[in-house]
Amino acid sequence: MLMSMSAVLLLGLLIWFLLRIRYLRWADALLCGTCGFLLARTVAAPVVQALLDGVNGFLSQLRF
Repeated sequence: MLMSMSAVLLLGLLIWFLLRIRYLRWADALLCGTCGFLLARTVAAPVVQALLDGVNGFLSQLRF
């Protein structure tokens, strides 16, 4: 668990840096997918899922 959490933090910082300098390519999409895969295996996964469910519920209530 500790290894995947530190990997998530490292990949998250790398993704933030790439977004900051606006340098995104196909390899970065692979990096983001890897970060998401590792995040799903951490203790933060239920919190992220609850957040996404909340955003989904909010967006489904919007009428245009």
